[in-house]
Amino acid sequence: MNQNDFIDRLNGALYGMFIGDALAMPVHWYYDTNALKRDYGIVENYVQPRNPHPDSILYRSVYTARSARADILHEQKCFWGQKNIHYHQFLQAGENTLNLKLAKELLNLLLENGSYSAENWLQRLVEYMTTPGCHNDTYVEEYLRHFFLRYGKGVELKKCGRTDEKHIGGFTQMLPVLLVLARDPELAIDTALNHLPLTHGGEKVQYWGSILARLQLALVYGDSLHEAMTSSTDTLPAELKEDRLRALANYPDHIVVGRHFSSACYVDQALPATLYLALKYQNQPEQGLIANTMCGGDNAGRGAVLGALLGAQNGMDCWPARWVEGLLDPPPLLKFSQLL
Repeated sequence: MNQNDFIDRLNGALYGMFIGDALAMPVHWYYDTNALKRDYGIVENYVQPRNPHPDSILYRSVYTARSARADILHEQKCFWGQKNIHYHQFLQAGENTLNLKLAKELLNLLLENGSYSAENWLQRLVEYMTTPGCHNDTYVEEYLRHFFLRYGKGVELKKCGRTDEKHIGGFTQMLPVLLVLARDPELAIDTALNHLPLTHGGEKVQYWGSILARLQLALVYGDSLHEAMTSSTDTLPAELKEDRLRALANYPDHIVVGRHFSSACYVDQALPATLYLALKYQNQPEQGLIANTMCGGDNAGRGAVLGALLGAQNGMDCWPARWVEGLLDPPPLLKFSQLL
């Protein structure tokens, strides 16, 4: 593969992450897909979220900083504990959720330093999360709350991450490392999987992360998803066998991702659901991200991974101009010389 094709697939994957998240953001964690359609119709373009959010459980979420240095809610704290508050109520159309804002911080750090350093990233993470005004997202996911509870107790940064994580959102923190180091596949996989437990430790996330990392790089290096899954068939679990996933295409997407697989964030359901959508829509990336968005649940977490897979297979040109240009804070386009 020549350098131009390689970098095109990398950028397709990178932009796919941000597009998939931003498209799903206004209907993130709608589990009632009828309510999703009632409130937003078919989501084909970036739109601004609005209150009320009928499926919001933000009122049950809790975070109390152990010390002033561990305050990560800032001006958003007053909305926690209230019913019907949209998780991303202050984000604009085309804006990314906090997970992807952090992914961009990580990406920028890698490009600025020209190397990977866990210590440098953890310092950047703390600086970003504890500085008021760095972002305007209301919701802060469990992994960050756990991390900063331990940080507030004085725990060493490398030991602040959860050791029982199981959410697909963790891959938004793994994929930037994987993509920027993609010139050396084994180094990329090893570094990305070692990066993951800084915030998302645990056997489940590591297991599914390993599967995703190898499929992702196979696509970047020119395989189709069909080819990547065929060559990996001996190492894939039964639920990821291609014939099983393809057979599900006879059913509506919201049945497959909602009943057969849960639409929730748990990785052992969410990644198979994402790969089902990736296979079905591997030649229709735009329709794939729309379909994922309309399935509700953790569609933003799935959308980032799905966008990375579809973008890697099809390159930058697969994404509609309205989505690429409509991103409020897009990632940088990578150059081959910037890769680590």
